[in-house]
Amino acid sequence: MQVILLKDIDNLGYQNDVVKVKNGFGRNYLIPQGMAVIANDANNAKLDKIIADLEAAEAAKTDEYKALAASLEGKKLNIAVKAGTSGKIFGSVTSVQIAQALTDQCGVEVPRKKIILPEAIKEIGTYTATVQFSKEVQKEIEFDLIQD
Repeated sequence: MQVILLKDIDNLGYQNDVVKVKNGFGRNYLIPQGMAVIANDANNAKLDKIIADLEAAEAAKTDEYKALAASLEGKKLNIAVKAGTSGKIFGSVTSVQIAQALTDQCGVEVPRKKIILPEAIKEIGTYTATVQFSKEVQKEIEFDLIQD
């Protein structure tokens, strides 16, 4: 069964992608939850119009995203965390803390959902996170965890 995704779904696809899924998954989960519609001729025609409108809007935003990514060039964030004597921190660092540090230290507001961490961060050190402004514009940013 082919469906058109109405939302971004992890490990499946992005909004407005046409993906092939098993019949039961599409009929019993995606469509009733409002996450997808069946990819028939009428819905494909609507999708083409929506994609054309979105591409025009995204092209206008891409320059803005590139400017934001350029403003983060060469910046390194410092995030203060509480840690034990061995360097293990209490809890873990999340995208919320990185978004707050970006706002405080760089003056750039980035939604936390656009920040991707490679793994759970539980020790003091230097790490890299990816800020995914859009499908085309991504920026890696380094951050140091320092003991508070």
